[in-house]
Amino acid sequence: MKILFIVPSYKPAYIYGGPIVVVALLAEQLVKLGHEVNVYTTTANGQTELNLEAGKPIIVDGVNVTYFKRVTKDHTHASPDLWKLLNNTIKDFDVIHIHSWWNLLVIGAAWVCKRHNIKPVISPHGMFSDYILETNNSTKKRWIHKFIGKRLLTNSLLHVSTAMEWSESKKIIPSWEGMVIPNLVKLADRKFTRKVNDVFTIGFLSRIDPKKGIDILIRALSKVNFKYKLKVAGSGKQEYVESLKGLARECGNEHNIEWVGWKDTEAKFEFLAGVDLFALTSHSENFAIVVIESLSVGTPVIVSDQVGLNVYVKDKSYGWVTTMDIQVIAEQLNVTAASRNKLAELNTTLPDLIQKEYEPGNLAQQYVGLYEFAIQTNNK
Repeated sequence: MKILFIVPSYKPAYIYGGPIVVVALLAEQLVKLGHEVNVYTTTANGQTELNLEAGKPIIVDGVNVTYFKRVTKDHTHASPDLWKLLNNTIKDFDVIHIHSWWNLLVIGAAWVCKRHNIKPVISPHGMFSDYILETNNSTKKRWIHKFIGKRLLTNSLLHVSTAMEWSESKKIIPSWEGMVIPNLVKLADRKFTRKVNDVFTIGFLSRIDPKKGIDILIRALSKVNFKYKLKVAGSGKQEYVESLKGLARECGNEHNIEWVGWKDTEAKFEFLAGVDLFALTSHSENFAIVVIESLSVGTPVIVSDQVGLNVYVKDKSYGWVTTMDIQVIAEQLNVTAASRNKLAELNTTLPDLIQKEYEPGNLAQQYVGLYEFAIQTNNK
């Protein structure tokens, strides 16, 4: 099978976070299964550009990647050169898989697909969540959807990674056909020896951003009835980080919080294995890779019901789910900290369970099934 990914940015542009890793893992695993994967992307790397030759295909970990120049240096990622090549080569591929939405690059690519009467697979990667639709240029998004987006999305198949994302996306196009398939996740390549912490230790690891609900977690922890330590691993705008530190002073728990900076690769898993509980009280997460990463090293989680994996966590009893209400979070944390037997059991059983459930070959084969469905749909 010959597969084309269209994505605004690709590795090594890790500045864009989780989606970069997810897309690359899928592409590389599909190659391992014997498929040919090409990626059309841009040299986007935040406010700068990747130091790569534009327009020339290169092999990146087995994947044939072509990086194109952007004519806009912002999140719109417009690239006429990419659109032109797509228009000329679209018939060379069995499947077109577009990642992301709400930027000119992928909207233009979807328009090229419609022009050639081809239905692409679209993975919005959380771009249709209620939170995203109601923030960050929400009026512009409504106009885009009304005048062009709806027609283009109707001419596509949907891929999402969680049941919550499926429900949110179907509000946009109720008739959408597609599949729910989890993201591939790079797991720890070894097991970790867990240590006993002096006090119950809660970890947060992600971008420090208002969307992540760290302020809510700090407020909730100021109301719990047990001794604790909160370790915050991540980076963000300095002004916002300082505001969170100021909030902790107001709440009286600044001495319970350690700001440990960003953790990457091996350090990330060491950090997650060193806490008793991972917490993500986020306002919106379509998947949250870090939840699976935490579970993979044996650390249970507490997540808000706005995290896409909340149903998975609840149904599997891999942790606890709470609302966004501060008092409810505090009460749930009290229950969790007292559940020492369950915590200890999960420390032991989780690593093997996650390794089995997120085996990359099995997950990638599910995507092959989606692509086969796309081929059948386009051949009707």
